[in-house]
Amino acid sequence: MNDLSPLSFGLAADSDRISARQFKALAELIQLETGINIKSSKQTMLEGRLRRRAKALGIDTLGGYCDMVIGGQVDPDELEHLINAVTTNKTDFFREPGHFDYLTGTVLPLYAEEGCRQIRCWSAACSTGAEPYTIAMLLDDFTSKNRGIDYRLIATDIDTEVLATAMKGIYPREQVEPVPAPLRRRYILESKDPQRQEIRIAPEIRRRVAFGRLNLIDDSYALDQPVHLIFCRNVLIYFDKQTQEQVVQRLCEQLLPGGYLFLGHSESITGFKHDLTQVAGTVFRRSS
Repeated sequence: MNDLSPLSFGLAADSDRISARQFKALAELIQLETGINIKSSKQTMLEGRLRRRAKALGIDTLGGYCDMVIGGQVDPDELEHLINAVTTNKTDFFREPGHFDYLTGTVLPLYAEEGCRQIRCWSAACSTGAEPYTIAMLLDDFTSKNRGIDYRLIATDIDTEVLATAMKGIYPREQVEPVPAPLRRRYILESKDPQRQEIRIAPEIRRRVAFGRLNLIDDSYALDQPVHLIFCRNVLIYFDKQTQEQVVQRLCEQLLPGGYLFLGHSESITGFKHDLTQVAGTVFRRSS
């Protein structure tokens, strides 16, 4: 007997898709929890990421997993796993280097001239830690050459898995190639085993970065003090315009007068209500 079922043509895997109704409900849930606006063109990407969660829970079909999430029939911790699965975590050391040139060439010397004794910085949406460790290297190098100035650095993300990676401070060797050689020699530890293609951020730098979970769409941010510098780069692009403006306004509330906000090079706040003046490419300063 000829078997003409879809399985015989290798179509079974493609049949495990989510419906338009399920996608819409999931997208609304994700936007409610994270602010991330997932467009219909990203359905295949979403399915690929959620399929791993369905497998982890032993749920046979992706549709079954989606219905359980939408219906609130999963463990409350699964929402955190869902958020971890859908967030985008591209990050590199010294990504968009023009920002760091402006930081070391203009911002930090200005604070030194003004007599600032502690520079406080926040890396929002820090992902696996490349950005805050980049900043920490630069702040540590600057303060070591300018006695009497100290720094504090906090780093946050909504994704608990990337935060765990960041706190370990272990990365593939090729990932730190953009780090300038003097900083690499000072702040990056090479493995003694040549077979291990890994490095680790030096402990004196790891100790200076306080990591924590924070959701940028929360109504308020639990920072204990306002800061001089905020890096919130390549995050706003995942939000709709209304959410973008709300986040920018809340970020401004955490900035000291005269403080600086660094956004990603593809991000714009044109037309938003805020108390910022652009001073360089996607670098803004809060009014004094």
